[in-house]
Amino acid sequence: MSQTVLSARGLTKRYGRVTAMDNCDFDLRPGEILAVIGDNGAGKSTLIKALSGAIRPDQGEIRLEGKVVSFGSPIHAREHGIETVYQTLAMSPALSIADNMFMGRELRKPGLMGQVFRQLDKKRMRQIAREKLSALGLMTIQNINQTVETLSGGQRQGVAVARAAAFGSNVVILDEPTAALGVKESRRVLELIQNVRSRGIPIVLISHNMPHVFEIADRIHVHRLGCRLCVVNPKDVSMSDAVALMTGAMKPADVPIAS
Repeated sequence: MSQTVLSARGLTKRYGRVTAMDNCDFDLRPGEILAVIGDNGAGKSTLIKALSGAIRPDQGEIRLEGKVVSFGSPIHAREHGIETVYQTLAMSPALSIADNMFMGRELRKPGLMGQVFRQLDKKRMRQIAREKLSALGLMTIQNINQTVETLSGGQRQGVAVARAAAFGSNVVILDEPTAALGVKESRRVLELIQNVRSRGIPIVLISHNMPHVFEIADRIHVHRLGCRLCVVNPKDVSMSDAVALMTGAMKPADVPIAS
């Protein structure tokens, strides 16, 4: 098996009598887009929350670049280079694009002004934010100081993805990035995802949109009943096969399994 960037073995999470994750395995390889698909209630969100530090699994282990890690919080996961973009985007509409890019990791001015008076280096943050957006081809955003509430849905998603790509040195996790977008804006976000991957950052893509999954994913992790059912190659299976696996109408033995 190829070396993995992020992997998990035997993850289990219970909420009272409900088992949200049941001995779940996971593998993300370098430079790939791994789609995670599953029916509602399959446990995809619980898996992603465990990988991103939002919850602690009751059992099992997570490895980052071969080393066992235990994330106490999403901030802890971020410190290890794992960035997550949730459906809610976690952005402040009243703040500027630059302020949102650096929310929770603001840069302070060098020397006395930053260390003692805690003044922010807004000029440097604006410069870096503009560079990051330009590097990902988000040139439609002209003014880095405009508030996020003035952006379209696709532009907001673009800023959120750019923020994750800017700071996610190891892994970027995207939760339904095109769910609330139209056709044109969805296309732009898919291009953005491929652009991030081309920079060598592996991506975990959680999505219900099968055409999008089959268009850009290198492998597909099928999640069912709280665990990984199988991993398939989109070139070897059809969309109807993937849906049948998700719903239990087809067994993994009936399809080619990705190596």
